[in-house]
Amino acid sequence: MPNLDTGSLIRKVAIGAAVVPFAWAATAGAAFAQEEAPTLSAGDTAWMIVATALVLMMTIPGLALFYGGMVRKKNVVAMTAQNFVLAALMSIVWVAVGYSLAFGDGGSMNAWIGNLDNFFLANLSVDALSGTIPESVFMTFQMTFAIITPALITGAYADRMKFSSMLVFMVLWSIFIYAPVCHWVWGGGFLGSDGVLDFAGGTVVHINAGIAGLVAVLVLGPRKGFGTENMAPHNVVLTMIGAAMLWVGWFGFNAGSQLAADGRAGMAMAVTQVAAAAAALAWMAIEWFVHKKPTLLGLATGAVAGLVAITPAAGFVNPLGAFWIGIASGLICFIASTSMKKALGYDDALDVFGVHAVGGIVGAILTGVFATAAITGADAPLGAIDGNWAQVWLQVKGVLVTIVYCGIGTFILLMLTKLIMGLRVTPQEEVEGLDISLHGETVH
Repeated sequence: MPNLDTGSLIRKVAIGAAVVPFAWAATAGAAFAQEEAPTLSAGDTAWMIVATALVLMMTIPGLALFYGGMVRKKNVVAMTAQNFVLAALMSIVWVAVGYSLAFGDGGSMNAWIGNLDNFFLANLSVDALSGTIPESVFMTFQMTFAIITPALITGAYADRMKFSSMLVFMVLWSIFIYAPVCHWVWGGGFLGSDGVLDFAGGTVVHINAGIAGLVAVLVLGPRKGFGTENMAPHNVVLTMIGAAMLWVGWFGFNAGSQLAADGRAGMAMAVTQVAAAAAALAWMAIEWFVHKKPTLLGLATGAVAGLVAITPAAGFVNPLGAFWIGIASGLICFIASTSMKKALGYDDALDVFGVHAVGGIVGAILTGVFATAAITGADAPLGAIDGNWAQVWLQVKGVLVTIVYCGIGTFILLMLTKLIMGLRVTPQEEVEGLDISLHGETVH
């Protein structure tokens, strides 16, 4: 029988007992890290590709038809051309610098802006992930938001801005207004870090676009004949078709902002439908009461107002909260687009301020009221309905910051563009119509 060195054996057992837990912990830690690492989800990816296509459809053809039907016949080509060209122009601006500025890490300046490290998507690889979807899909989804936001502005100053000036102004606006606000809310900036809730773009898209539209209207002045000539929509059916496309596309806009095919995306889709329906009915009811007739234009505009207002709240509220957001937006946006606009006398041609800025403000603030941890799964109370009234004031902060920055910045960019190349078409071109004077085309 071999001799046993008892001391040596005890030392080996002790060392083994000490080493094994560390080895197990290291192995378990590596396995846990591997589990937690982002992995591609085919289901999430498929849904986000569809959502991206839906949001692009909101601009072309949705918004183009919605706006195109509301202008006079002599300006319908010009109106739709602006929406179509912005789908192309904003795509290139986003790829070149917008995405990097909005979602890049700005280091010491990250509270305010991203970086230019991803210029023309230099660092975007085919295997790169953003959560459970390819980063290329996330980038393109966000591109569709960067497309529709400036396109929304075009409805405010319809019938009077030079096409060339519009192109220059929109490039500047996308870089210096849209990208920073997007970064503040979604890209790691100070508003998102402070706890401001904006699920799909109440501040980033709608308040931003609506305030820019109002500033543009004030700088350009009213259309020739405003208040004395008939400027009624030339084809309300086109507007209804465009509104219907916007409504359908909004499911990609809101439910897609969950960036996953899950229960919260499903709830975002459900509350989007509820709010749009409630707002359309509310607008119809008050218009019927005030003007004695329910109009198709009112129904379409009311639905869009509800879609705008539910945008910041979609991933945070239940159907009852969405219903009240829809009712509030339908009534308040109607007043803003009729009585308030008439009283103040500004020529917001297609009610961009009245629907998008006002609807966005209503939705952003009411998000603070109706947001509930029951939808998000948060451990702490979320909105006032949960007992957290502080969220309402956070939402007001987000609204005010966006209004001030966008208002001042848009004014500076418009005046710069005006100084360089002018903003407005000539009186003769405006009377003749922008279709023939700017594009050499007409609708028969």
